[in-house]
Amino acid sequence: MFYLTAITLGLALGALCLGIFISLRIFNFPDITADGSYTLGGVITAVGLASGHSVIEVLILSIIGGMLAGTATGLIHTRMRLNSLLSGILVMTGLYSINLAILGRSNVTVPFDAASIFHGIEIFGQSIWNEFTTLLLVFCLMVGFLTYLLKTDFGLSMRAAGNNPVMARGFGVSADFIKVIGLAIANGFIAISGFLVVQLQGFADINMGVGIVILGLGAVIIGESIMNIFGCRKMWLRIAGVVIGSIVFRLVISLVLSAGVDPMWIKLLTALVVLIIVGLPGLIPSINKRIKLE
Repeated sequence: MFYLTAITLGLALGALCLGIFISLRIFNFPDITADGSYTLGGVITAVGLASGHSVIEVLILSIIGGMLAGTATGLIHTRMRLNSLLSGILVMTGLYSINLAILGRSNVTVPFDAASIFHGIEIFGQSIWNEFTTLLLVFCLMVGFLTYLLKTDFGLSMRAAGNNPVMARGFGVSADFIKVIGLAIANGFIAISGFLVVQLQGFADINMGVGIVILGLGAVIIGESIMNIFGCRKMWLRIAGVVIGSIVFRLVISLVLSAGVDPMWIKLLTALVVLIIVGLPGLIPSINKRIKLE
């Protein structure tokens, strides 16, 4: 159950990793807004469910909130020509006050009898298995949606604008407009992650998003490294690999905790494991080449 809980949390954070994948890998945009939009999705969920709103209403509001945050970052970057990191930091800082205003205090607990996305599937006797099944379905829907989106004309425009903005403009694509829409979609995904995690843990906290972007970046890199090791080139596999990276990241932390390691060393050990996984694809060709020479 300890490791199943870690896998379930990894699936819930998968939407966050998909959002970071869009901003980082498609637009080469390190979006720090994630810290704020993840919390925004969480606080909207906690307050909305505590107020008696339905899960669908709360989900829609969370996505809209995240997309507005991403739009703000995109407009600051494209219209005011500010650095990508600075744009994200400004919006993230502003979102802290907005999130605190929505919460009304530092944290809000979701009532036990409140509506929840995890109440839709109650096949198993233990709630953790029902949560895992629900998140697995959500994972399939998100991967399918993003795979389809990136294969549409708009998705191809996103990829073109991210890879070569000058060439995209030459083909009549507004790179700035596409980037704003892309960042809005990315932060919509990130807000969904906050929506899921709050229902999973039962509360929202004003500081729940602090450092979450680092987890997302690590998961994206791990997922891509795993896909490279197995030679997976198909779009849906690479997108699914991002969520797998999120699960691996959570399992690494769980393994460290179960080994009885002092909590102060967890970050260091996690960083070392991430470094090994990320560096392995680059080391293998070098090792193979050396063997052939010898």
